[in-house]
Amino acid sequence: MQEIVKGFLNFQQNVFPERKDLFKSLASNQNPKALFISCSDSRLVPELVTQSEPGQLFVIRNAGNIVPPFGPEPGGVSATIEYAVVALGVTEIIICGHSNCGAMNAIASNADLESMPAVDHWLHYANAAKAVVEERNYEAVETRLREMVKENVIAQLHNIKTHPSVAVALRKGKVRLHGWVYDIESGGIIALTKGGDSFISLSENPETHFE
Repeated sequence: MQEIVKGFLNFQQNVFPERKDLFKSLASNQNPKALFISCSDSRLVPELVTQSEPGQLFVIRNAGNIVPPFGPEPGGVSATIEYAVVALGVTEIIICGHSNCGAMNAIASNADLESMPAVDHWLHYANAAKAVVEERNYEAVETRLREMVKENVIAQLHNIKTHPSVAVALRKGKVRLHGWVYDIESGGIIALTKGGDSFISLSENPETHFE
């Protein structure tokens, strides 16, 4: 905890004064252009990876970068998506998984989650990805995990399209969907191609988007 407080004090004393005008402009309003949905994993920091300033990203983080399909009792993820699209008018939605994801590893390895029933229930929203990976019958654990991460990004992109606010924005051409996988060790990102056929290097293909 001391390190966290120490970091805040450094921010307050050294960082904030240098960016005072920026924070003043953000005090009463925000106008982010992108909704970034990522895993809660401490090794993936959306603002750091994208080098975004405060006010540029509207971020949702949860275990497994999961987006439940829209339903009769929408939860926090659904409400946040709706707010981002309708109230803030974001024009880009990014769902970003990452290498060596603990949530995806639990699914790929059929881990016993009896002691974490909430996690077990939550990860059922990745069942579509699990089914695809199991059908391919990968032998190597590393391969199963890598493919699970990618298929989960695809599954969550399909889930987010069930949300009325997103469906309407897509129909009107007001928003684009992106599927990314961030590699922790290399710092690279692969992006899902249009139509979802494959993942390619984002740095070599910066205009790549899913829909």
